Amino acid sequence: MRRPFIAGNWKMNTTKAEGVALVKGVAEGNTAGDAVEVAVCAPSVYLDAVATAAAGKVGVGAQNCYHEASGAFTGEISAAMAKDIGCQYVILGHSERRHIFGASNSDVCKKVHAVLAAGLTPIVCVGELLEEREAGKTADVVAEQMYGSLAGVSAEQMNSVVIAYEPVWAIGTGKVATPEQAEEVHAGIRALMTAKYGEAISESVRIQYGGSVKPDNAAELLSQPNIDGALVGGASLKADSFLGIIAGATK
Repeated sequence: MRRPFIAGNWKMNTTKAEGVALVKGVAEGNTAGDAVEVAVCAPSVYLDAVATAAAGKVGVGAQNCYHEASGAFTGEISAAMAKDIGCQYVILGHSERRHIFGASNSDVCKKVHAVLAAGLTPIVCVGELLEEREAGKTADVVAEQMYGSLAGVSAEQMNSVVIAYEPVWAIGTGKVATPEQAEEVHAGIRALMTAKYGEAISESVRIQYGGSVKPDNAAELLSQPNIDGALVGGASLKADSFLGIIAGATK
């Protein structure tokens, strides 16, 4: 049985005070206990404060990192730095990184290896654009991103990896993949992992859904057999809505 994992991606939002209050609200209001793994991924400048406020009751993640351990890379943070200030997770390959900042599968792959080497959990994002879905290319796009982003990752290392499927056309648009549409892709992702790593590994890896997840659709999405959690954007910026999604994972 895979433990559900709900992670909030705050993106470039909140002030320091708002972030601290938000994570405290999540920590205090979460009644799911150990049944659901919960994390928030804050802007890097607030990670230290958010991790302190989380006090071990809520996991903390970075939204990105660089693949080198240190050096002359102005504006970047390393996986080791993220770990040093209390992170357990790093989001990698989010569609906004891929499509706004030009992150390639090769870039993502280097970061995956850096995050694993630092002892953190990479949340590796894959997903198709609207035109790719309409052209019937969803499976091909997801497979290319999966294999490219996870090249060289061993079966043993996959036990420390989380996959997030985010249909790009459903992010921040209010559009949501139906539970059946999402489940079809999630099942395909698991089949890709089975082909590469074997059934035992593929059955242990959690696959989150990300794409306009809200309290009123969370339970139905999360009831699908291959949907093991959610990577939540806008709805993670208010404690009540994020807690509603966490509650949906227990139904």
